[in-house]
Amino acid sequence: MASATTDPPTLSALFAAIDMGTNSFKMLIVRAYPNGKFFTIDQFKEPVVLGRDTSTSSTTTLFTLSHHSQLLALEALKRFQNILKSYKINKTHVRCVATAAVREAVNKVGFLKCVREEVGLEIDVLPGEQEARLEYLGMLQFFPIYEKLVLGVDIGGGSTEFVIGKQGKVIFGASLKLGHVNLTQKFGNNEENVAHMREHIRLVVQESGLVDKIKDCGFEAVVGSSGTIKAIEKAALYGYANASNMLQVGIMVSFGDSKRDWKLSRGELKGVVESLCGGGEAEKNRRETFFKMRSEFIVAGAVLLEEIFEVLGIEEMEVSGYALAEGVIAETLAKVNDYDLNANAKWSSIVRLAMRFNSNKRMRAASQCASIAKEIFECLRKCDELAGNQVAASLDDKDLEYLEASCLLHNIGLSIEKKGYHKHSYSIIMNGGHLQGYSTEEVKLIALLARHHRKKLPNFGHVSFKEFPIEVKKKFRFLCAIIRISVALQQHRRIDFQQIEFSHSYEGFKLACGGVKVQNSPPCILEPLVEDIGDDLRQELEHFKMVFHEELLLLVPSSVSG
Repeated sequence: MASATTDPPTLSALFAAIDMGTNSFKMLIVRAYPNGKFFTIDQFKEPVVLGRDTSTSSTTTLFTLSHHSQLLALEALKRFQNILKSYKINKTHVRCVATAAVREAVNKVGFLKCVREEVGLEIDVLPGEQEARLEYLGMLQFFPIYEKLVLGVDIGGGSTEFVIGKQGKVIFGASLKLGHVNLTQKFGNNEENVAHMREHIRLVVQESGLVDKIKDCGFEAVVGSSGTIKAIEKAALYGYANASNMLQVGIMVSFGDSKRDWKLSRGELKGVVESLCGGGEAEKNRRETFFKMRSEFIVAGAVLLEEIFEVLGIEEMEVSGYALAEGVIAETLAKVNDYDLNANAKWSSIVRLAMRFNSNKRMRAASQCASIAKEIFECLRKCDELAGNQVAASLDDKDLEYLEASCLLHNIGLSIEKKGYHKHSYSIIMNGGHLQGYSTEEVKLIALLARHHRKKLPNFGHVSFKEFPIEVKKKFRFLCAIIRISVALQQHRRIDFQQIEFSHSYEGFKLACGGVKVQNSPPCILEPLVEDIGDDLRQELEHFKMVFHEELLLLVPSSVSG
């Protein structure tokens, strides 16, 4: 659990947020910088579904956490805790929050005590209004909406949060006990029960006075977050309502051909809901194929969202790729740094583009590549004795930003096709005006780094480099060598990069992998990785030596290399 005494990160540090939701538990691990910029290193999800357990009496419905659900929750949290230990994340950099299911449970005190004693995690049970505020902070990290009066909507398994904010300050927040899990529990997902579900939603909204309160505040833009809203937006993107013939088992519309702009219109939502609520057994099978684990609850989530659009007069909603967990990270960083919530508009455009074209798996690979590149970059900048300090003197913080951006974007071309994907990545970055706040030269520099992360080395006599001055070309040569070796290392299956350390001495460069430091190697013995390196990695090691004039030795625990 984060506290005011959390030690601030130096160059960068790992932070984690655990979101114990009604439908699933999620853990987010990020690398954060003193300026507040962060990007995802890894993320994990456990389908615990705490919201399945309710007990009823003649007068009310009491929510309890069953023994079975508590066991599932403990097992999931123990797995999360083991992952945190493997990443060696400072305990003060970890915050675990719980939402509606735990908030409403009559037996939550005993459950929280059990988690504390068996897992070693302190859980913050968020009031609905605080949950809404954190979700708003998460949205701010994804969209450049700091100056706008924004209405945020987040549909969870046990509740839906509404928040109106501007310039990082919450003007209004509310939480209604309407979630896709509890609605499914109450009404099922059959077509004949949808009308009753709609009546119930409208009644709860009306009794809350929500509509009048929101209209009194007003709003300029609407942003939705959460897995349910993202799944519905994805369904609209893929033509779920109109292209049933393209959504059979194993067949999807090419993501690279999409025009995704993170928006969902009322008409698109209506089409998805109509498809979800009709079609009988055939639609059920199609729904399970497309929505997978979320299919059980997606009908309730979609109907709820459509009713929200209707009662609030929403015509279009921007859909945030960030939500509660990222808001928790942002708040944690605000406690340890002078964190400006509006400082990352440029960086968020990089993240949006990466998430627009990449799956979670490819995002994880890109983030790992960025972490490796950052480690190498920081060491090179400190090497006073290296090549007459030529490298250290020329590299600066902006260069690191370009390098990390190109790492996050280097594989987005895979969304089009694998062959020549680096060229597709270049084309996507260069076209469409995706990167906000960057100059034309900066965009081209990032695009060229992505283009040359593999295959042919850059030819500085080529027309694409004509506009760059000599100093920029020198920097590009260094940055290109770093991204190439970083990608090759990340793709090598025998190396664990949860903890790495790059160092330099009179012997040359060393990269220690698997959480073992180069210095003071006991109790784990390090040895060079010499077998099964692979042609790609061997070629990039040779190129690295050519650029930096010294060899790079890869060190791994003997149990891995042997």
